[in-house]
Amino acid sequence: MADMTTKPRIAVYCASSPTLDQKYLDLAFELGVAIANAGFDLVWGGGKTSMMGAVAQGARENGAATFGVIPEKLISVEFADEGSSELLVVSDMRERKGQIETMSDAFIALPGGIGTLEEFFEIWVGRYLGFHSKPVVVCDPFDVYTPLKASLVHLQDLGFMKPGQNELVAWCTDVTSAVSACSPESSN
Repeated sequence: MADMTTKPRIAVYCASSPTLDQKYLDLAFELGVAIANAGFDLVWGGGKTSMMGAVAQGARENGAATFGVIPEKLISVEFADEGSSELLVVSDMRERKGQIETMSDAFIALPGGIGTLEEFFEIWVGRYLGFHSKPVVVCDPFDVYTPLKASLVHLQDLGFMKPGQNELVAWCTDVTSAVSACSPESSN
């Protein structure tokens, strides 16, 4: 948990692709606004492009502090957000994920590609194995992850996933319910 002198923080995993439909950028911005308005600060990958930039902009413009964590190698690729309240430059992706986990009180995955999914699955597995008890949320109003969700049910039906693993993630279809699912009571 964040210490008593700081606001709780929500980490957001999302796309940095520059080729997305505007509705995904709008979704990320809306989530940033909602995070700020609910009294949280933002932790994210530290990029200023695409959905990454939009979520940070929405949060920052509405009074949230923004804490970016970016590997040195990706500074030019993801275009580091120098407007961050704090921008932590780390050596690699493993260190980035560890820092984001340590700095955050809850996690929301927006639509994204393999990087977003890799971060989401790692934090979900950590929750299942008891390395943390923080809320893990998916915010998917456009049904991007519907096939993924069906695949997870299929894996559970085949016995590859244990009962209860799917229930550790709050699957939300709107920003309001996603942010609400980040309250400490939601992780129990």
